[in-house]
Amino acid sequence: MKELLFYPDFDVDETTRQITEIMSKWSIQLLDINGPTWVVYDYDMDIKYIIRFLINFDDLETRIKLEDLKLNVIHHIESLRDETTYRDNLVNSVFLD
Repeated sequence: MKELLFYPDFDVDETTRQITEIMSKWSIQLLDINGPTWVVYDYDMDIKYIIRFLINFDDLETRIKLEDLKLNVIHHIESLRDETTYRDNLVNSVFLD
């Protein structure tokens, strides 16, 4: 398992590229987006990557960047035309005060 850490100053385009590269691997099945922690599973449901965004969810600008990133990655996953899928729970009351 590999872990990637991103901070509030992350670049949406570069981070999109990194994550879509991971999601394009043949062995990857699921991206589970759960607030600031995104987990990538293979077909055996073993964790391959944990992607952590060390951000403050109260910062609207950073949340907008994260939402843009999520939409970019979801668009890529849907374009793959295979069994790769995602579960989206980016914004949850747990992460918002």
